[in-house]
This record gives sequence, C-alpha cells and structure tokens, in this order.
Amino acid sequence: MGVPGRGQGRLRVDGRFLARGAERVFLKGVTYGPFPGGEELEAGEELARMARHGFNAVRIYEEPGREFLDAAGACGLVVMGGAPWAWAHDFVGEPRLLAEGLVRLTSLAKRLGGHPAFGALLVANEVASDLVRWMGPVRVREALEELIEACRAEAPDLLVAYSNYPSTEYLEPRNADFTAFNIYLEERRAMGAYLARLQNIAGDRPVVVTEFGLDTLRHGEQRQAEVLDWHLTECLEAGIAGTTIFTWSDRWWTGGHKVTDWAFGLTRADRTAKPALTAMGRRLPGIRSHRDAVTVSEPPPISVVICTRNGAALLGACLEAATRLDYPNFEVLVVDDGSSDATRAVTARFSAVRYHYQEHAGLSAARNRGADLAKGRIISYTDDDCEPDRDWLFWLARTYDDPKVGAAGGPNLPPAARSLQAAVVGAAPGAPSHVLLGDLRAEHLPGCNLSVRREAFEQAGGFRAQFTSAGDDVDFCWRVAEAGWELAFAPAAIVWHRRRETLFGYLRQQAGYGRAEALLYEAHPERFEDREIRWEGCLYTGGTVSVDARGVIYHGTMGEAPYQGLEIHSMPRRGLEAGFAKAEARFLLRAAAYLQPRVRGFFRWLAGGPAPRFGRETWKVYQDEVRDTLEFSFLGPAPTARSALLDGLRSGGWTPCGETDRWELQRGPSRVQTVSLPADGQEAVVVGVRLQHPPGLGAGVIHDLEAIARESGLIRLD
Repeated sequence: MGVPGRGQGRLRVDGRFLARGAERVFLKGVTYGPFPGGEELEAGEELARMARHGFNAVRIYEEPGREFLDAAGACGLVVMGGAPWAWAHDFVGEPRLLAEGLVRLTSLAKRLGGHPAFGALLVANEVASDLVRWMGPVRVREALEELIEACRAEAPDLLVAYSNYPSTEYLEPRNADFTAFNIYLEERRAMGAYLARLQNIAGDRPVVVTEFGLDTLRHGEQRQAEVLDWHLTECLEAGIAGTTIFTWSDRWWTGGHKVTDWAFGLTRADRTAKPALTAMGRRLPGIRSHRDAVTVSEPPPISVVICTRNGAALLGACLEAATRLDYPNFEVLVVDDGSSDATRAVTARFSAVRYHYQEHAGLSAARNRGADLAKGRIISYTDDDCEPDRDWLFWLARTYDDPKVGAAGGPNLPPAARSLQAAVVGAAPGAPSHVLLGDLRAEHLPGCNLSVRREAFEQAGGFRAQFTSAGDDVDFCWRVAEAGWELAFAPAAIVWHRRRETLFGYLRQQAGYGRAEALLYEAHPERFEDREIRWEGCLYTGGTVSVDARGVIYHGTMGEAPYQGLEIHSMPRRGLEAGFAKAEARFLLRAAAYLQPRVRGFFRWLAGGPAPRFGRETWKVYQDEVRDTLEFSFLGPAPTARSALLDGLRSGGWTPCGETDRWELQRGPSRVQTVSLPADGQEAVVVGVRLQHPPGLGAGVIHDLEAIARESGLIRLD
C-alpha cells in the first residue's frame, strides 16, 4: 500500500470541511519542532514515519523551507506553517513590529505559497489575552485581518488563518479561510461542548484544532493515549474539519532554551514511540474522512421532499445533488405546485425521483402533500434552488438518536457567486437563517434545510395553508416546539443555497418575506415585540463571531478568565467573496443593507402586519471621566511577575474592576491595567502598567504603586 495522501492536490475549503483535489479529507495533523540547536531530527525520515502512522498534515512553528515542503509532499503530508514575528509584543503600540511581520509573512507567501504541499499559512499564534486587552481587541483583530489579506494577495490558492485560543475567543479574524483554535481540555464532555461552540463561532467556515495534547510527565503515557483517542472521536463526531496533536517529539525548544519540565510528545526524546502513537498508528490510517469513523446507530428511512413551482432552471442541479446523497435508505420526491415550465421534463431525467403534480395551491400545501406521499420516518425538506451536500442526510440522521428531537436542520451556505450582484446578495441581510437557543439547539430552522420526525409533523398539524410562499417554516417550527419536541441543529448538515442572482430579485424576495411576517403576526401576535419578531435565540447569519466596537467581552476578574466570551449587539454577516470585494460591491452591499429592512417592513405593513420602524439603531456609549493616563514598566521574574504585582496591589487596597472592564484594579478614582511582555532572556519579563488618575492626583498614586512593585520583587525600568 502506498503512502496515504500522495498526489492529491492542494488543500482547499469545501463548505464546512476541507478537501484535497476532488476528495473531502479530515485533517489529521501533528506539530513538529522547534528542536534544540544541534539536535535536529531528520525531517525526511520523521515525516515518512508520521505518514505511516496515518497523519496527513504537519504543523511547524518556523518558516518552512522548500526542502521541507518537498519532503512533506513526497510523504503525502500538507504543511501548516508561518513566519515567526513579534506577536508577543505590543505590535499596535510599535507599528514597526507589525510591519516587520507583514514583510516576513508576505515574503514567505510569495516565495512558497504556490508549493502544493504548503496547505495553510498561520499568520500568528495565540496573542496573549492580557496583551490583546492592552492593545485593544478591535485593533488587534484588524491587524490580523490586514496580515491575512496581504498574504492572500501574494498566494491566492494558499489557505490563511490565525491560530486562536479560548482566552481570546472574541479575536477571530473575519477574513480567514478557516477557524483555527488551540484547545487544551482534558475532560471529554467539556471538549465536545466547546467544539460545538466553535462551529458557531466560525460561521460558515471550517474549524481546525491546531493544537491539542497531554503532558505525560504529569499524567502518564497511558492517560495520554486514552485522552488523544477520545479527542479524535469528539472531533470527528462534531463534524469539524480536522485536529492537530501537540506534539511529535519530547525534544522541544522555546525562547532559546530546551524544554525539560513537560513531555507532550508522541515520541520520547530517544525517538521511541509512546503508547499514544502506537494507538494512533492503528486507528488513523483507516480514517480519510468523517464517514470512515462516524456512524448512525440505526439509519432511519428518510424521504427528501423538494417542492417547486416554475423552478426548472435550478431544479436539475438540485436533483443531481439529491440523487447522489451518501445515505443507505432514502428516496427523493418532487412536488410540482402547478408549474408551467419544464419542471416535469427536468425531473424525468432522474429515474430514481418520484414526481407528483398538483394544481397550484402554495408552498405549505405542497410540503404537506410531500409528507403524505413520503415513505420515510423522517421527512427532509429542501428547495429547488439548493444543492444538498453529499453527507447531508447522514449528519441529520445522527440527531434523531435523541428521542426528544422532533426536527433538525443545518446551515445553508451560498455557493461561489457567478456575478457581482449575486456576490452582493450572498452577503446581504435577510437570507434564510437558523435561530439558535444553544450551540446544538434551535428555535427556528429554515425550510431549505429542515427535517422532521413524522410523529412530530403530525402532532404539529403540518404546515398551514395560508403561508403560500414563505413564513411556513417559522410557524411550523414554533408549533413543533409547542408540541413538546426539541429542534436540533447539526452544524455539518449543509445545503448549498443559491440566493437570488440580482438585487431586484433579492428585494422582491424580501417583499415576500414581509408579507409572510404579516401572516405570522396574525397567527402569533405574542411572538412580536416592538413591531418585530421576538426571537428568544440568536439569529445566525454566516459571519464569524468576533469583537467590534460595540461588543462586550467577559474578561473575568482582572482579565484572567481562561475562556473569555463575547456579547455582541448583532451577529456579523458573511463577508463578500474575495474575488468580488471591490468598491462597487461594497457600495451595493451598503445599499442592500439599507433597503432590506425598509422593503420588508413596508410590505409587511401593506399586508396588514405591524408598521415598520425606520429609526437608526442606538446603543449606549460610555465615556470615562476626565483622567490622565500614564504608562511605565517594571522588570520581574518570569512567569509570575505580573500576578505578583496584581496580588501586591490587592493587598494594598486596590479592588478588582468588573468582569467586562478592560481595567483590572481600582482604588478610588484611579485605575490600573497591566500586561506581561517578553524580556531579553528566559528568566525575566517586562510588566507594562497603564495608570489612569484624575488630573493632579497622580504623584501619590504612582509613589504607592512603585512601593508595592518593589515589595513584589519588580524593578522600575522607566
């Protein structure tokens, strides 16, 4: 048998997953190096050993050379790498540091971005949470996005991302090709829950764990093998795009020093295999994609129902995808709601598809008729302008292992746009979206990606006939929930949904949605508040969840929460496709965003619903009292200097600020913020201090702060 993965082509994004060439792959990575000087491992030999054990990717923390990429490619491995720069320093306060990083990264992308084994460029790794707070989260995110955009311009076919971690969950760049996270959770249930959360933080794009491991010095080699095994299972079952084990070898080097106080390696310092590598070598070679390792306990028979009216132009692509679904027990039905075009002829090209014609009665009547004709225990609806992913039914079926689930659905993603206007519509507001009450629990699932258990369908009474073109799915989901069923969200169960091709068609659609909202208001007045639908959950719109100027970050006491969540005023929309992100498209997108709520609200009002509200959105703006700000720094022992200073200040009468405050401690009207920065040498760090105080009252505060710093073992530098 040959080396796995050889000759498969470049790594690329495929919806919520990754692919090489024509095949979808689960990324099975391991980190490699950096190694102590003079103790380099033979790359070619070690890379071949990784491939024999089933890995198909390797992450390095230095610039990959051409020889390394050649060796990795010969073994069928893709490389995730970057160019080290000063991301551990204040690169916002010192712009030259960011400029140096930009030069190094773009140079790497230009020189080697076209190499087929170079799978992904990671522009930085874990900018520390205290440093992000010090520089300003929005400014840091924007700086990372600048790096990503510049690298993409030099190497358009190279995937680019930032390797984030839970303490700066809110920092996710909005223009990365995938969401990359380093996660160290040693409890299985917590890991599974956080992977589900990441699927929603990522919006439409794939999630890759770029570091996960366990230290064998503290936990033992057998425990490492057990944890890595269930971690792999959790990643596969969560439907994320891949994971990366930290690290290949116990030989490790950081900050100019050899690391001897932990051992995360799959191999020991003498290169012998630990039990975890032996176990991986038995399991990984048989896993190419999720479907090789994830199963449905008892695959229920599913009926795919596609309702159409004069949709022949797109129906062929929909049926082509539907008949190629990879699921053991399903059927496809087309319910033609009085079409006058070539719908019947298009359907006739697919011998496996059942066809039913009815006189035009509306979308709800067509969906009810499809349920009557369906043979399956699960009825899965999609639309004629959608193309279900090959594994769509597989991921939906898994949710029905829970007997409480009455309906389930997943995301609907726009395919590659065929024109500038189509690209604008794909990023414009108002697209069919799921509404989530939790990471895996929904309040609403759009009809283009909606499945339902037959018992739940019957208890809810089916779809209501008055909803002839839209709104039926909202009404139906509310009634399924009222009947006592749960609605499950399956983040990997995707359909490709081709939105309207022109802005005029898009605005006509929004007008139809407005008329449907009037019907919803008539049927469910209690669900409306201030003339809008009152969702209990969060409306997801495909964009990446990340901080903006109005976001509220829960840093924890003194900014030390390990998982720092974000509360935002609204979900970000997906951005324009890279090839269409030009001035004209941005102008049209702003116009669409302005017109959409007005068109929708006006037609809702015309149809008898509540009158529109066109006032500007308002939010509270908090302004500090007038204060002077000073910055100075101290030198102290690593890694405890910053925490020692904070402890000393608390003992001196300073008290913690709130969990959402960027300031850490306060005493009277004075506030202080700190940051830990690298110093020359491993044994010391620089502690930056930012002090705010009322004018004229700083001298006494500074004197007290310096005295506390000296007592904490720190030396003033400036």
